[in-house]
Amino acid sequence: MKQRLQFFAKAPEIMKAVSALNKAVDECGLEVGVLHLIKLRASQINGCSYCVEMHSREARRDGETETRLYLVSAWKESPLFSERERAALAWTEATTLIASNGVSDERYARTLAHFSEEELVKLSVAIGMINTWNRLCIPFHAIHPMPAAKAA
Repeated sequence: MKQRLQFFAKAPEIMKAVSALNKAVDECGLEVGVLHLIKLRASQINGCSYCVEMHSREARRDGETETRLYLVSAWKESPLFSERERAALAWTEATTLIASNGVSDERYARTLAHFSEEELVKLSVAIGMINTWNRLCIPFHAIHPMPAAKAA
C-alpha cells in the first residue's frame, strides 16, 4: 500500500494541535497500561494496522505481555484482565462503536464503578484521540514504521 499523503506536512497547524492533545492524553494520569489497551482495542475495531502495530510495540516496550496483547481482541473471554481494564475495554468498544448502540446507562454505571467521573472524562478523550489517529492513518494509508513482510 502506498501512502496517499503525509498529513503532518499538508496541515501542520492542526496536526500540531492534534499532537498537543495526544501529549495531554498520555500525561493525563491514567495508567499507561490502560492507555495501551484502549489504543490497541480501538485500533483493532477500526482496522488500523498502523496503530495496532505501533501500540502493540509500545505496550511490549512498557512491559505488557505478549499473551495479553494477543487476547485484547477476545478480552471478554480472557481471565487475564483486571476489572478496571475490562471496564476500560468495554467503554472503548461502546464509544468507538457509538453509532451502533450508543452508550447505555448500564455501561455508564458499570464503568463508573471502576473510574471516577474525572477519570471517565480522561478515558473518553483518550478513546477519542486514538479514534482520531485511526481516522487519519486509515484513509491516508500511513506507512508502517516497520519493514513490510515478505510474501510467502
